[in-house]
Amino acid sequence: MASIFTKIINGEIPSYKVAEDENYFAFLDIFPTAKGHTLVIPKKEVDYLFDLDDETYAGLQMFAKKVSKGLEKAVPCKKVGVMVLGLEVPHAHIHLVPMQSEHDLLNFADKTKFPPEEMEQLAKLIAENID
Repeated sequence: MASIFTKIINGEIPSYKVAEDENYFAFLDIFPTAKGHTLVIPKKEVDYLFDLDDETYAGLQMFAKKVSKGLEKAVPCKKVGVMVLGLEVPHAHIHLVPMQSEHDLLNFADKTKFPPEEMEQLAKLIAENID
């Protein structure tokens, strides 16, 4: 059965897409820990990040780097933090979180919600800032 992320990639579930190429997809987390919290995923459905083949793993990291640069330009922050979790969704993914302090990344249980209009605007702004 397809993961929720595969359904997002296929357009079966709506998302606030930030970036996409033939192998990877990035979209805003709908329950972010900070404004701009973005998920970066391979289109290939593999449960565990470290089970990805080397080429896909390296490509995912490079795609995440590209997305993080656009994220930094769109959401003023000190740094973009990176976190790999993955117990809730059986699809490898990377969290990119704009950080003002370590609290923004380390206190991952603190979730927030933004109105759909703000999410749409933010996704567009990040996308426009990706080179």
